[in-house]
Amino acid sequence: MIDKKNISIVIADDHPMILKGLNDELSASNYNVLAQAANGMQALEAILTHNPTIALLDIDMPLLTGFEVIKMAKQKAVDTKFIILSFHKENEYISQAKTLQINGYLLKEDSFSEIEECIQEGLKGNIYFSRSFAPSSLAIVSEDLKKIKYLTSSEKTILKLVAEKMSSGEIAEKLFISIRTVEKHRSNIIMKLEIENTTTNALTNWAYLHKNVIKEL
Repeated sequence: MIDKKNISIVIADDHPMILKGLNDELSASNYNVLAQAANGMQALEAILTHNPTIALLDIDMPLLTGFEVIKMAKQKAVDTKFIILSFHKENEYISQAKTLQINGYLLKEDSFSEIEECIQEGLKGNIYFSRSFAPSSLAIVSEDLKKIKYLTSSEKTILKLVAEKMSSGEIAEKLFISIRTVEKHRSNIIMKLEIENTTTNALTNWAYLHKNVIKEL
């Protein structure tokens, strides 16, 4: 096990009490807290400046979300392991986390001992999700992401536009193709993603729900 003093950490949350509490707990446990950030831009700057071992980030922050911070930091090829600490339990957030290949996703209701467990697993290169998540939810999200990978580049382009709630006519006009071609792509997407086509808006509803993941395709 790595000495805690050698584990450098940047923490970010726009709630002052949560930020202070997290800092106090980590410092008392001998972790090396390098910086605290109250918004996403501060968090990104701290990560790029210090290249910490771990970054503990909230999702909903001013200027940049935690996910945006992670995406931008990864583009700079930092060595930091990323852990989300949030109130969000919804599948769309789990999907985003998995798409970004983060190292951990914890809930703010979790104990500090679980935060430490997540940190240790992240340092081993493992991915840790809060024990509060139902295994079935994690499995469903994983299957959805696998299915998306089966789409062709053209189908992914169509899906992105569907997620923006564009009609088949609007998509056809934008891509300079026929409405019939768009409808064929939509049909193939529904089949590959195994979406229950019970309503005319089934694909639109699915795409909008997963829009934050789809835009990363």
